[in-house]
Amino acid sequence: QGNMAFTGKYEFEGDENYDAFVTKIGLPSDKIEMGRNCKIVTEVVQNGNDFTWTQHFPGGRTTTNTFTIGKEADMETMGGRSFKATVKMEDGKIVAEFPNYRHTAEICGGKLVEISTSSGVVYKRTSKKIA
Repeated sequence: QGNMAFTGKYEFEGDENYDAFVTKIGLPSDKIEMGRNCKIVTEVVQNGNDFTWTQHFPGGRTTTNTFTIGKEADMETMGGRSFKATVKMEDGKIVAEFPNYRHTAEICGGKLVEISTSSGVVYKRTSKKIA
């Protein structure tokens, strides 16, 4: 469990259960289409317990969440809504409770593995390290 375990740039590799999950959390269909097999690049800068988590979408749109483990932070959902959350670290995983889903992120074999769960629907996204 190195301190800088998350720092890096990761490119979308694959996902499971995307449609079931985004339908469950109520994303509008245009956003669902936009996000399907989207080559999102996730850039993580970790400095101790401080994180800057940026997602670069094709076409130039960017979402950045900045947070400190254990402190409340202003965050943004997949659908672009703002909310407050306290991000925790559990067994080397980053855990955040979004308004209608629970999100975890971990580094597994050099890949960024993110799992979002909403009412029993589990969405898994895997990204490979590119930098």
